[in-house]
Amino acid sequence: MSALEFIKECQEKVFSGIGVSSDDAKKLFNIPDESIQDLAECANEITRDFNGDKVDVEQINNIKKNACSEDCTFCGQSAFFDTGIETYQLPTPQEVVSKAQKAKDEGAESYCLVAAWREPSVKDFEGVCKIITEVNDKVGISIECSLGFLTKQQAEKLKELHVKRYNHNLETAKSKFAEICTTHTYEDRLKTLGIASDAGLELCTGGIIGLGETRAQRLELSLELARLFPEEVTINILVPIPGTPLELQTNLAESEIIRIFSVIRFLLPESVIKISGGREEKLDDSGEKLLQSGANGIITAGYLILEGNEPEKDRKMIEKIGLKA
Repeated sequence: MSALEFIKECQEKVFSGIGVSSDDAKKLFNIPDESIQDLAECANEITRDFNGDKVDVEQINNIKKNACSEDCTFCGQSAFFDTGIETYQLPTPQEVVSKAQKAKDEGAESYCLVAAWREPSVKDFEGVCKIITEVNDKVGISIECSLGFLTKQQAEKLKELHVKRYNHNLETAKSKFAEICTTHTYEDRLKTLGIASDAGLELCTGGIIGLGETRAQRLELSLELARLFPEEVTINILVPIPGTPLELQTNLAESEIIRIFSVIRFLLPESVIKISGGREEKLDDSGEKLLQSGANGIITAGYLILEGNEPEKDRKMIEKIGLKA
């Protein structure tokens, strides 16, 4: 059987509702480079069939307070590394309302509040809840949160406040995780995802590629994401931050980036698969090709500490390839 025939066979399994097995996913991950375009095109057909032509556009607000206590080696906000990143207190609800309204006016469908800490203190969580309440009352945009580890009570409160989705990334494969972070475990992250899900929050999870992981470890991450069955998968492409242990990390080949987006689409045909941090710096086209290779979402206007494209530029990019922003 040729590579194209195998890809088509897997695609038919997806369309028929059978789904692809872990063995199928492994073979898809390891098809020769000359068949990458076939893989991408079939993944795109799955995306269009299950999700239509709409691209999920999200903006985020980094409401972090102080440097983070965790030692994630990729992170410019970790207190363990001297990266020169500013630290600040939680903004006022009024400040966030203004930014959320601007995001909505610029076409964002969702607005994610992100905080770089291990977990919110009682006081900080109360502050975040006030912010969410104000945004709900005055803006009316879908709110998502990424606040680190949660308790059952905190997750239930977020649900009560109509937070739609909770983001908590696995970051990388379980077999790689201990090389990336030592201050908490992979199991800690899975536990938080379970707490959020049990509270009725939709899940957003994913990771960062280009940390020095192997292709087999990217497959491992993809299979774990499929097992969790999140409503949204977010994949970041590492932008090495000066001062972090990964500041000299080399770039992934474009073919490796396409592989993971495409195979995740085969595994999770109905999920939003979002191109997150790094697309503007690590891709020549800001994500055009990936939006035709399985992805159907982007974060626009910037990330935690990285600049992003202007929303209007992203809107034009999406429309250029025949999709809807």
